[in-house]
Amino acid sequence: MELKEVLAFLRKLKKNNDRQWFAAHKAEFVEAKTGFEEFLARILERMISIEPGLTGIRPSSFIFRIYRDVRFSKNKAPYKTNFGAAIAPGGRKSGAPAYYLHIEPGRSFAGGGVYHPSTAVLKAIRQEIDYNTEQFESLLNEKNFKAHFGELKGEQLKRAPKGYEADNPALKYLKYKDFIVMKPLTDAELLSPDIENVIFHTFKSMKSFNDFLKIPIFEVISGREEEN
Repeated sequence: MELKEVLAFLRKLKKNNDRQWFAAHKAEFVEAKTGFEEFLARILERMISIEPGLTGIRPSSFIFRIYRDVRFSKNKAPYKTNFGAAIAPGGRKSGAPAYYLHIEPGRSFAGGGVYHPSTAVLKAIRQEIDYNTEQFESLLNEKNFKAHFGELKGEQLKRAPKGYEADNPALKYLKYKDFIVMKPLTDAELLSPDIENVIFHTFKSMKSFNDFLKIPIFEVISGREEEN
């Protein structure tokens, strides 16, 4: 199945987001999910050249479930209207900085980084940025990175985080609670023959950004392993 059919299914799901319709069209969902997996597999083949740790991991290890957790949400629609994958060594639950692919009609994007990190990881990332502000800033201002993503995105504090002064040179970065970047992809771009190349080069342009974030994250993970 091509991405054209994947997008077509997601459009129908958005108009008919209920369990009865989904059950009657389960075969279409399986076909669409398989199509997304096959597309992701082709991206992964290329990603291994820049992230060898992805070798041998099945595409399904990166893909998020279509079912929404509606327990604490006012929106009770049972299904997501997108296919999403967080590509990271160890799979999407590894805790490592990810390359994220989001396919949704009119709202697709490629990006990544670290979204909603734990308190310990957030503290470690801020400390790394505080110690290496010039390096982090140079990554964000690198020409290719800037062309793909523009600015750093994510939820932010209104004031300096605990332990940092208001005149800290890195304050505008330390206020972030997420460290993510995004490049929008139009439906027309998704259906172009060059889309796999576009997504690969988008991910490639953020490798140094993810590598920077890996350092404090792995320090936290290693500390936990030593404690156990």
